[in-house]
Amino acid sequence: MSEVLKTELVNFRNLNHGGDTSRSAELARHVATLFAYTSDRCSDEQVDIYDSVLLRLVGMVETEVRHFVAEKMAGLRRGPEETIRRLAEDDIEIAEPILRRSTVLRDADLVRIAGGKSDTHRLAISKREVLSEEVTEVLVVCGDLMVKRQVARNPGAVFSDASMANLIDYAASDATIQISLSEREDLAEHHIKQLVTLASEEVRKVLMARGRKADADRLPEAAELAAQRLTNEYWLGRYDFETARNRVLRLAKRGMINEMALRRYVTEDRFAEAVAAFAWMAHCGVEEVSHWMVREDPEPFLVMAKAAGLSSITISGLLSIGAWRVRLSAKARFHAIETFNMMTVAEAERRMAHWNHVVLN
Repeated sequence: MSEVLKTELVNFRNLNHGGDTSRSAELARHVATLFAYTSDRCSDEQVDIYDSVLLRLVGMVETEVRHFVAEKMAGLRRGPEETIRRLAEDDIEIAEPILRRSTVLRDADLVRIAGGKSDTHRLAISKREVLSEEVTEVLVVCGDLMVKRQVARNPGAVFSDASMANLIDYAASDATIQISLSEREDLAEHHIKQLVTLASEEVRKVLMARGRKADADRLPEAAELAAQRLTNEYWLGRYDFETARNRVLRLAKRGMINEMALRRYVTEDRFAEAVAAFAWMAHCGVEEVSHWMVREDPEPFLVMAKAAGLSSITISGLLSIGAWRVRLSAKARFHAIETFNMMTVAEAERRMAHWNHVVLN
């Protein structure tokens, strides 16, 4: 196979002397189609041969044919790397399918192209299913507003803390970026608070301009409350509590939900099931408990846990999964355990009774 490829796939001597561009175009289409059909069965040596042939052919043909070759190469899991790099740096009408879809391109290739080519190339890259931190950073730094907006809405983009902070800075003057970032599921809590504060600052300016200083002065407190609500909703949206509740309820009917089962959920990092199991043991609703178990202040949860008779070992585990893995510092977690250990069951029951009285009245 390799000898045939080397000697008969393309006769470049005849092409160079004949000056027949239509023949070059026909061969480029033929070779690209043949490789796309056989790529999974080619050896590494055969791929290299195709690469050398296609690389020469794409240098001899017009835009339409290079676009055809790029479309054939874009979706392949393995391919002629030098040819694909060449096409990725071509004019955007040729490069776009490669930049958007080719998994043959490495991060180093994408970083180089994003840093050195046009915003249209960067926009194509920003639409890839997965963007590494390195690639995302270059797109945020070098890209125009359209590129930044696309990166912000791309769920497959991975951000470093620095590149996210950079994008949030741009969000100060662009509501589209603000909205896209607020809908992401991978924001760190401090980024969420930055976004909320950012939006409230714009409102503050409007209020001050209208002479409503008293309202404007209250905005920092309102912004903090809004940030807490937004962060809580962010964490609640990451888990399927309804499915977990049904699963736990089935086990509870068979007498299989107890503190040991709760600890097992903690060990397996199954937060939704841990919430559902805790709710059943504390005789509370899953929705209510889920809200208590994602907020920054764990005190209401500690009261319910003490009233339910759970041990400090179990509570320590629960304070280390789900939202609390991120939202509670080691110091806050230690303080919470101390508070739990100092609290008596009678005190917890009194506080629970007081809450119920307030709600009913």
